[in-house]
Amino acid sequence: MKTVTISPKFQVVIPKEIREQLGLSPGQKIQAVVCGNRIELIPVRLAAEMRGFLKGIDTRIERESDHV
Repeated sequence: MKTVTISPKFQVVIPKEIREQLGLSPGQKIQAVVCGNRIELIPVRLAAEMRGFLKGIDTRIERESDHV
């Protein structure tokens, strides 16, 4: 786990190791989400980049009896 410091302008620097692991680049958009008492930063990806990310997922689900 990496620790970052909040600057006087409330900015943080994402550590290089994490930037490289996630393939982040300067100017890229990131969503900031509050989850309980923590902040999660989620990279915004283009729809084209997401193509195929669910490949192989099991889409069979148990249906309720009133649905066909």
